[in-house]
Amino acid sequence: MTLLALMCTVAFFLWVGLTMTLRISNKEKQKRDADTFESITTKARVIATFQKIALLSTIILLSALIFKLYHDNTAYMEPHILEWVNLVVRWTHVVFGIAWIGASFYFIFLENSLNRTEGLRDQIAGNLWAIHGGGFYYIEKYKSAPEKIPKHLHWFKYEAYFTWLTGFLLLFIVYYFNARSFLIDKEVFDIEPSTGVAIGIGSLIVSWIFYDLLCKSPLVNKKFIFLITMFLFTSAAAYFLSQVFSARAAYMHVGALLGTIMAANVFFVIIPSQKALVKAANEGTALDPSLGLKAGLRSLHNNYFTLPVIFVMISNHYPSTYGSEWNWAILAGLTAVSVGVKHFWNIYEQGNLYNKWLLPAAVIGLIALAMITAPANPATRLKDARVVNFQEVQSIINERCTNCHSASPQDKVWTSAPNGVMFDTPEQIIAMKDRILNRAVITRTMPQANQTGMKQEERDAIEIWIYQGATIQ
Repeated sequence: MTLLALMCTVAFFLWVGLTMTLRISNKEKQKRDADTFESITTKARVIATFQKIALLSTIILLSALIFKLYHDNTAYMEPHILEWVNLVVRWTHVVFGIAWIGASFYFIFLENSLNRTEGLRDQIAGNLWAIHGGGFYYIEKYKSAPEKIPKHLHWFKYEAYFTWLTGFLLLFIVYYFNARSFLIDKEVFDIEPSTGVAIGIGSLIVSWIFYDLLCKSPLVNKKFIFLITMFLFTSAAAYFLSQVFSARAAYMHVGALLGTIMAANVFFVIIPSQKALVKAANEGTALDPSLGLKAGLRSLHNNYFTLPVIFVMISNHYPSTYGSEWNWAILAGLTAVSVGVKHFWNIYEQGNLYNKWLLPAAVIGLIALAMITAPANPATRLKDARVVNFQEVQSIINERCTNCHSASPQDKVWTSAPNGVMFDTPEQIIAMKDRILNRAVITRTMPQANQTGMKQEERDAIEIWIYQGATIQ
């Protein structure tokens, strides 16, 4: 794939996002009553005009940039553009992700904390008093729907849609556009980039189909069996992906498939059910109660998926997890722990005090995982080991690591040393010996996807040198 293809893809997703934003704005404007709309007509027209100008300007600028890249073949611009595209998309993804997860946490809390017994009107299923930001709030939940649906009804859906769109685009930018560098590790499985991309996208589709069929089966009413089945499926997906992709890419795809399930729940089940509820209320017809139950169940499932997805989002910073020989099992363990914590959280909000054991059990699980991923005793490596001098280690690092970790990187993606880590001088190597031990030897997560082909005997030499004192002499 070329940078031109990437920019065209980014332009398409940006066009979709901006178009959706304009559509949202127009829908909200149409919902206003006639008097209110007339009072702000001028302001509304000005805002709409600026929105159209912004959309048109964005398309023009992107088109100009794409033309320049195609016409001038400016290879020197590629790393700079990639960095900024990555930054903007990642930033946007995090912002919408926070909004979506925050809404999920809030509404599950609301459902768990409602007063359902005292002083309720006939139409009300529960209410809640709250204070936040210096003000008091009173919230009511209707049993079905109010007699008249208000015009200013907020829909919680675009947070999910934009999170998924930016997340998939980020997956494309980081792992699919640079498939040979970040997606594929030849020591794990040597496949063509196109095959890797097809497997990655296919895993998202297959996961949603499996989950959706599971939700439509009788198992959905057997909560424990449903939980175990979904856990085993996720663990199997983690194992399969870890045998195909680089460790980091495997973790990211597990997070992506869970995120895809969450977004698909919103798009295919939750929102259609809500639309049916609004339609039935407006037309005065009876609503199928199963729609609300299904939507509520999918929303609850999404709530449990959030903590595993958040862990995956930050997992790149912790190579002891994805770099472990049993990385898929570590991910499964962390998923079980996070689901346990979320379940404790949910039932605690309901006032259930009989499952307090879940929290200490989760802590025990985390400690156990930390112990499992601990490195082996270096004494076993030093026994009968040959003496490794610094010159040998420096030669290995120069050949395998300074392609990126240098004041003047030669890598086409990294234009500056990642995290400011450089190995140009003996002093810099000595200063980073602990990180080198962790990343290149224990977790074997560096070089990234082993692009430079570091051999096991080279990793062994570095390990022995560090354990023998890591001296320059």
